[in-house]
Amino acid sequence: GVLPPVSKLTSAQAMYHFISGYTSKMAGTEDGVVEPEATFSACFGQPFLVLHPTQYATMLAQKIGEHKADVWLINTGWNGGAYGTGKRIALKYSRAIIDAIHNGELKNAEYETYPIFGLEIPKAVTGVPAEVLNPATAWQGTPEEYKSTVTKLAGLFNDNFSKYADQATEDVIAVGPKV
Repeated sequence: GVLPPVSKLTSAQAMYHFISGYTSKMAGTEDGVVEPEATFSACFGQPFLVLHPTQYATMLAQKIGEHKADVWLINTGWNGGAYGTGKRIALKYSRAIIDAIHNGELKNAEYETYPIFGLEIPKAVTGVPAEVLNPATAWQGTPEEYKSTVTKLAGLFNDNFSKYADQATEDVIAVGPKV
């Protein structure tokens, strides 16, 4: 519940998050999973990769540059607090975010930087309450629980990325979470 529903990424951030392949196992999707569980799969398909993940991320960055593409990190998962307090991001909000990407609204939006993860999150999206866009304002637990949860997730990202850092460029390493 601590990643924004939408973030505008730089090319280096797109590479970092693509290499990371962060997702969450949800209760009921696998035996033994009773609450959301963070998991990583490089390039969102690690078992099927022939090359090192950084090579696929480099190809992605080349296409981003070649086509001058905007890149968005979309979180359709948890929002508003820890499991049991928060809830899945409403489908109508996810649809509104995708619509805002497609119609160009987010290209020219005003952004704020989300600490620790360094993500650029829009201050407003038509059809989405402003407090939903920033996990800090959406959080329904205590500030201490929020900080602990953000720090824990950032640590998981950093631990996971350490497996790939030896072949990643400095600009990609630099955009990882700062704990």
